[in-house]
Amino acid sequence: MIKKAVVLAAGEGKRLRPFTETMPKVMLPVANKPLLEYVFDAVKKNGINEIIVIVGYKKEVIMEYFKDYKNVKITYVTQDKQLGTAHALLQAKKHIKNPFIVLAGDNIIDSGSIARLIKDQAEYSLLIKEHPNTSKYGVVFVEKRNISRIVEKPKEDVGKYISTGIYKLPSTVFTDIERCYLQGVHALSSVIQTLVDTGKHINTLLAKSWMDIVYPWDLIAVNETMIQTTSESTSGTIEKGVTIKGSVFIGKHTKVYAGCYIVGPVVIGESCEIGPHACIFPSTSIGNNTVVNPFSEIRNSVIMDDVHIASAASISHSIIGKGCLIRDNFSTIPGKTTIEIENEFKKLERPIGAMVGEDCIIESHVVVDPGRIIGRKCRIDPVKHIIKNIPSESKVM
Repeated sequence: MIKKAVVLAAGEGKRLRPFTETMPKVMLPVANKPLLEYVFDAVKKNGINEIIVIVGYKKEVIMEYFKDYKNVKITYVTQDKQLGTAHALLQAKKHIKNPFIVLAGDNIIDSGSIARLIKDQAEYSLLIKEHPNTSKYGVVFVEKRNISRIVEKPKEDVGKYISTGIYKLPSTVFTDIERCYLQGVHALSSVIQTLVDTGKHINTLLAKSWMDIVYPWDLIAVNETMIQTTSESTSGTIEKGVTIKGSVFIGKHTKVYAGCYIVGPVVIGESCEIGPHACIFPSTSIGNNTVVNPFSEIRNSVIMDDVHIASAASISHSIIGKGCLIRDNFSTIPGKTTIEIENEFKKLERPIGAMVGEDCIIESHVVVDPGRIIGRKCRIDPVKHIIKNIPSESKVM
């Protein structure tokens, strides 16, 4: 029986800036829970009682959040320099003596797929997933359920299966990783390819549900999916005249004022104030200590902790970072667009609104065009129309 899991959580997530400027990618909130917590929960459901977490970038954010995580022993190992997934896994060597599983901390995987991986009789196993855009990932070519070849991030979309990076491995794999590392091989997928080349059989299993967040807008899509799995519960104070439809979670000490209209699936955190006469529409998550003032409307959006949204805002298909102060009549315009990020141009097939980094102050009557990214700690003066990306710590006058 597998008793230990190694979770790789050392990376920054540069393509997810500005949201990863103050937290690692694995701590981005989805339905008000960090990505990493979904990974831990799925592992714990399979009876694994020890998790070795490889940390690096902003590791203190992870360690502080999970200090009270129950029923699993968490051991942190620091990867001082992010030199690839094989190097990251190598940091766990002294903690592993038996077969184990390894997962990425920034993907969401269902517990059933992990169960199938653990029960698989093969010595080496990998969860794979069919994907329409294979060029962003390690593409896996399969013959009789075994890996025949892995191609890391090919220039074009080839094949149909990608690696989830979730493996069951024997402890002897560390010898192979050390040998490959000395030869300049730093990616775990490349180590696996060398094992295939020497005749090792590495079994593949199809993952049922696996999701990855690569770009900021992926956060909205994954939030939309995961919010449907949240339990329905209403705590706090809900005044008379509030309409609630569908699955809605409202945290303790939250007050929802008269005239509010909430259609689930929606998650609202603790110690929030909503309304009066605010409208919250499906696939919206609202973090803790957040205020949404009268006549504001939010739909299909991720609102993080400690945000203050003034009256008559219209926020759709957007992300609002932690600690933002947004004045009256703020509007995001959702639409299909092309976004430049990390010197790449990405054409989005789904509507996208604004992506606003943490601790911004946005004054009244500001309108943001589809797909514009506003960095953290920006100040935007009243009556401005944002038509291009705004770097962090900028002032728009």
